Amino acid sequence: MPKHIRDEALELHARNKGKLEIRSKLPLKTRRDLSIAYTPHVAEVSKEIAKNKLLAYKYTIKSNSVAIVTDGSAVLGLGNVGAYASIPVMEGKAILFKEFAGIDAFPIILKDFHDDFIDDVRNIEPIFGGIILEDIAAPKCFEVEEKLQDVGVPVMHDDQWGTAVVLLAGLINAARVVRKDFSSLKVVINGAGAAGIAIARVLTCYKMRSRLCRKVKDVVMCDSKGIIYPGRDHLNRYKEELLSVSNRRRIKGSLKEAMAGADVFIGVSVGGCVTMDMVRSMSKDPIIFAMANPTPEIMPDKARKAGAAVIGTGRSDFANQINNVLAFPGIFRGALDTRASVISDEMKFAAAYALADYVKEPTQKHIIPDPLDKKVVEAVAAAVAKAAIKSGCARII
Repeated sequence: MPKHIRDEALELHARNKGKLEIRSKLPLKTRRDLSIAYTPHVAEVSKEIAKNKLLAYKYTIKSNSVAIVTDGSAVLGLGNVGAYASIPVMEGKAILFKEFAGIDAFPIILKDFHDDFIDDVRNIEPIFGGIILEDIAAPKCFEVEEKLQDVGVPVMHDDQWGTAVVLLAGLINAARVVRKDFSSLKVVINGAGAAGIAIARVLTCYKMRSRLCRKVKDVVMCDSKGIIYPGRDHLNRYKEELLSVSNRRRIKGSLKEAMAGADVFIGVSVGGCVTMDMVRSMSKDPIIFAMANPTPEIMPDKARKAGAAVIGTGRSDFANQINNVLAFPGIFRGALDTRASVISDEMKFAAAYALADYVKEPTQKHIIPDPLDKKVVEAVAAAVAKAAIKSGCARII
């Protein structure tokens, strides 16, 4: 990062003491104001909620609030920097919720991952209408999300599903640009952490309960040790499970072998791991999503020179940024508006198709909406709300 940008970021955060504050919606100028907002008359509101806890949605912040939960174990491209260092990132997530979807989000940062972590998250549900899990390392992030699906409010791990939703939207439009049938695509995913596993599930429909799911022809997954294949060492449960629907040719070797003849490369791994020769070995008009930050798996100019037809990255200074901000604000807006109890697979796919459809005429340099286009949230939220109703998890229609 250029020194002047680094200094500006540090100075801005120091000057403002962070990025969040709490403001009152009510005036407190008279004794009457005080008596209604607080004691004694606030007791009337509490008594109503005591009769029916769902009235918390009517009378409190719950209907428009989301908890951003992390332990700081997998922050951005920084890794396990811990709870305190995760604070500015979680504050940033909170202002994205507010700016793009009008949602009041607040960081809930637990000091470390411990035996009671899941129970701790479960026990904050009363005040929040939704919970987004953020920057929790794999594979523990999978277990946390799975075990919190019965908490009563929508719980989603953004590193998994936010990334997968935006990637799917981009891939749908990229396939349109290169005139390849989605179901014929041979895909390589490099990186088998939270994002990689979720993307693989979305592209193979593994454990995805949605009529909207469409499978690609094959997915080959790679991690730091190479291609994932049956019987290989160092496979956790989640990698092993996906072998039932991936790597159908049972190939072995490195990323180089995996990419030969593939239509699509999806990188959620480390910078600089893809060479121009690897891109040249792919099928005609290959699609490259090199999403490692800050350095992509291959820089766009090199990918283009090697023959890539459509290129996306995770960076804002290149075309086709695969940015989670295109997904999570709209997903939670739609979920909160319907008081959904969960974020169903149907809602995730609805969000992806809404994003894809938002780009009416996709081109090589425009397969995904602009992250700063605030109307995107409206389109995604509307689609998610409809899907929540159809999938039976909405509590208001």
